[in-house]
Amino acid sequence: MPRRFQGPPTAFVVIAVAVVQLVGTAFAAARQPDMRPLDVLAFVLLVAGPAALSLRRRAPAVMLPAVAAATLLYLAVGYPWGPVLLSLALAIVFSAAAGRRWQTWAVAGACAAALAAHYAASGDDGALIRAVAGTSWLVILVLLGEGARLRHERVAERRRQQETREQAARDEYRLTLARDIHDVVAHSLSMINVRASVALHLGDRDPDQFRPALEAIKAASKESLDEVRQLLGVLRDDVPLRPAAGPGLRRIPELAENARRTGLEVKLQMLPEAGAARAVAGVVEEAAYRIVQEALTNVVRHAGAGRAAVVLDVPEDGPDAGQLTVTVDDDGRGAAGAPEGNGLTGMRERAAALGGTVRFGPLHPGWRVQAVLPPGSAKDTGNHHEGQQ
Repeated sequence: MPRRFQGPPTAFVVIAVAVVQLVGTAFAAARQPDMRPLDVLAFVLLVAGPAALSLRRRAPAVMLPAVAAATLLYLAVGYPWGPVLLSLALAIVFSAAAGRRWQTWAVAGACAAALAAHYAASGDDGALIRAVAGTSWLVILVLLGEGARLRHERVAERRRQQETREQAARDEYRLTLARDIHDVVAHSLSMINVRASVALHLGDRDPDQFRPALEAIKAASKESLDEVRQLLGVLRDDVPLRPAAGPGLRRIPELAENARRTGLEVKLQMLPEAGAARAVAGVVEEAAYRIVQEALTNVVRHAGAGRAAVVLDVPEDGPDAGQLTVTVDDDGRGAAGAPEGNGLTGMRERAAALGGTVRFGPLHPGWRVQAVLPPGSAKDTGNHHEGQQ
């Protein structure tokens, strides 16, 4: 994040104001022969005001009273008028900008009272006008400081909101990666493990099936490596977080076939069967794919099921189109009472991110996973699979 601009350096302000007050007052004194001549005390007071401005960040509570005291003492002694008020004007602006509202108004009010008393004592016909003008300038200076403070607060608030949004985006980025890595690794390793077990079993009983089992393991491992490389590319910023052509409804039959190779009987049905389904957004297709993937992985790993049914109900095209419903049933032992792991949590998060829901519930026998997702909008109408498997 770039460094925030905080105005000119304090040392520059102090030196510039001191030079202006010393040189300007020296020239102004030559045109005011009736005023008290400048002496050592006058020059000390002319420098004291600018020097007190150096406290504007370290001790703003001390800065304004110190500058006001030096300025009023200079004027009270009777030294010539000049740019001696510059340090006081800047101190009022700095104090108000620092948020010291009550102190700033109190000091400005005291200075206005002192000016009014000075002009009243002078007996000048224009004393009242000068007092009002001086008070108006003091009010303007305070309001300038208040405006600077409000602007700083608005900028700080926008910066905090931006940082919050960026942090939320980073958190969502990491969460998405974690879900994808879990889905890919858990599913692939589970299928490879089951197929390896089947291959070892067939190697003794039916050697002719040994080679096809190994080929299935090789194909599954290659697919897994490709997906893992893609996720690692995201971590290196080599590829976008969500590729243009991610896994979708067309690849769900592959999930069913992979599960069948483990010995599970899988029935896949995609509705409507007549080809009237509407196009579904790519992110929704990917979420449906991942939910089916995780559900079948859990059936293979934990359920001890013999059969599973996957039903994808894609909403029909039209103004009254409904939502995409994904249902995965099995006849296994179920998961009632078991703690919810990362896979179930990931399914909930994927659906919630799209405005959908996921429900888990027991069957008799078995377990049901049902996700309801909004179809969204899709430009490519060929990203969904129709028909029955």
